[in-house]
Amino acid sequence: MSTDRDVTKEYTTEQNIQKLERLIESLREGKAFEIQVDNERITVPAGAEFTVEHEREGSSHELEFQFRWND
Repeated sequence: MSTDRDVTKEYTTEQNIQKLERLIESLREGKAFEIQVDNERITVPAGAEFTVEHEREGSSHELEFQFRWND
């Protein structure tokens, strides 16, 4: 049984590059993507919905790349 969760994890530029390269490889191959965030292993299925979200509040911006799927 899963519980609700909302976690933000910050990585170094090199760590981000490594994760994005693995993500790109998974997308190209049509395979699931696995990532560990704050001690939890997450598998994003190959057919997950992908969206890009931009938020602006005054001079502050936030850009999110999101995958959505159901268990």
